[in-house]
Amino acid sequence: MSEPRFAIGIDLGTTHSALSYVDLGASDGEKSVHGVLAVPQLTAPGTVEELPLLPSFLYLPHAEEMAPGELGLPWREQQSNTDYVVGEMARSRGATTPIRLVSSAKSWLCHPGVDRRAAILPNDAPAEVERVSPITASTRYLEHLRQAWDAAHPEAPFAEQEITVTIPASFDPAARELTAEAATTAGYASLTLLEEPQAALYSWIQSSAGNWRKEVKPGDIILVVDVGGGTSDFSLIAILERDGNLEPHRVAVGEHILLGGDNMDLALAHLVARKVAAAGTQLDPWQMRALTYGCRSAKETLLADASIESLPIVVPSRGSKLIGGSIRTELTRAEVTNFILEGFFPKVEASARPAVRARSGLTQLGLPYAQDAAITRHLAAFLGRQVEATSELQGFNGALKADASFLHPTAVLFNGGVFKSDILVERILSTVNDWLYLEGAEPARMLSGADLDLAVARGAAYYSYVRRGHGVRIRGGTARSYYVAVESAMPAIPGMEPPIQALCVAPFGMEEGTEAELPTQQFGLVVGAPVHFRFFGSSVRRHDQIGTMLDFWQADELQELNEIHATLSADGRQAGDVVQVKLHAKVTDSGTLELMAVSDADGQRWKVEFDVRGQSGGQ
Repeated sequence: MSEPRFAIGIDLGTTHSALSYVDLGASDGEKSVHGVLAVPQLTAPGTVEELPLLPSFLYLPHAEEMAPGELGLPWREQQSNTDYVVGEMARSRGATTPIRLVSSAKSWLCHPGVDRRAAILPNDAPAEVERVSPITASTRYLEHLRQAWDAAHPEAPFAEQEITVTIPASFDPAARELTAEAATTAGYASLTLLEEPQAALYSWIQSSAGNWRKEVKPGDIILVVDVGGGTSDFSLIAILERDGNLEPHRVAVGEHILLGGDNMDLALAHLVARKVAAAGTQLDPWQMRALTYGCRSAKETLLADASIESLPIVVPSRGSKLIGGSIRTELTRAEVTNFILEGFFPKVEASARPAVRARSGLTQLGLPYAQDAAITRHLAAFLGRQVEATSELQGFNGALKADASFLHPTAVLFNGGVFKSDILVERILSTVNDWLYLEGAEPARMLSGADLDLAVARGAAYYSYVRRGHGVRIRGGTARSYYVAVESAMPAIPGMEPPIQALCVAPFGMEEGTEAELPTQQFGLVVGAPVHFRFFGSSVRRHDQIGTMLDFWQADELQELNEIHATLSADGRQAGDVVQVKLHAKVTDSGTLELMAVSDADGQRWKVEFDVRGQSGGQ
């Protein structure tokens, strides 16, 4: 393979995806030559346009829905009518036929309660609609971007470039592994994963052309607030000084919160449905889905453009009884602003925490959305949990008052299309500064100049460039400490399960490309028979080292991750044999976590995979 000419960054978003690049040959230090790929995509049957964003939607047309050739693309001029559509046409067509539309694939990709390799999407489609898996949908978006690049740059094949794909900072090891698998299936040969909030900060650094050092100083704590289509992500990045140079360190990430623009669209759809119901018309579930997509477009326009006071909303008809074949109403800018501000960004105290309600025993198959829609309450909880995050960093000792109830950010960087609205930016900033004022701290300033649509893709490309030894690199390693459950050996006691301990297998901040052996512990590994492994993660226990064994922990210190069911190869041993092993943890160069069990006797290795199928795994 020839030396890469470009560093390519891909934002695999919940509602939009994008590709940016840095020309490695033309860039120098922090001054990089970069661009954004205009992505050819179908916008209507037989119509191809180049757009800066690829909507992350997959449409599954009926076998006779399209005429021959109407689904052709520059790199694929003929396509079967029973195939699929990705991008703008998928989004617009799905608004009127939602039962054939796959959306929020990235959110499904991190859903631990479903088989993410199974064909489950669209999750409420009737039997005659052929479904796809979340990983297949993600693969098709990534594949489309690869093909678009190759069509535009035949002299620099995608497979020979340096590639970075972004993920939410809160993705657990299983979701990271699945993303890497989707990229590999899509033809991504050289791949690195990067957390989206870090990518946003990289983009801000890149766009400053070296002037970022004038806007931050040693001791700063940057809060990255990233509210996208499907998730809300929070990260904290501390600015240290080493050998006279500024060095950003990612010191904390939030929990995975399925709360974002999708929730706002659905909430607005219910608001419109109530208006329609007041006029005597009740909408059915199919119409509600179509209405949700209409509200998304209206929300984006009304929040971004203060000159527009209202927009018409059209709900498709399901029969001939409705006049004109559709229902018409409108959304006003005041309705959207007030509804979203008070519902999703209310003014709350720093001590506020998300509400948790008792769940019903039976529920529909769907995404595990956050129970509390108030993003500001989730942010307060995040800063409260991370009050000790910088306590042992060089230059930060004593910077925070002993009675502080939350970590005090000094700057805020916004990311995500939601923040195209200055009103929402102002609400977050003023809320955080109210909290700081009440604890006697200086107000946080906003880091300006972020490209809300393309920052993540641009930052990912710049990161690929940085990995080759140029520019400034954000330090951090793993965003959590990871633990495996170890069952205690004890006699059977009626009605009591053996207690478990939590063994730290990857400490907080473990760097990519490193492998570590658990120092002294030896374990018995069951081979040739079905077993299960329980894993935990912690974003607050940052002092545990590899091999630390926990007997007790607080309820909010460890969060249980996916349970892994596996049958590890016996390789000449009897099924059910117990092999004496030591454990090795490795964070791969691509950013995924691997756990290896190595036999003391012959050095044989078993990889304990984060197998999200819940059926079989390990080798």
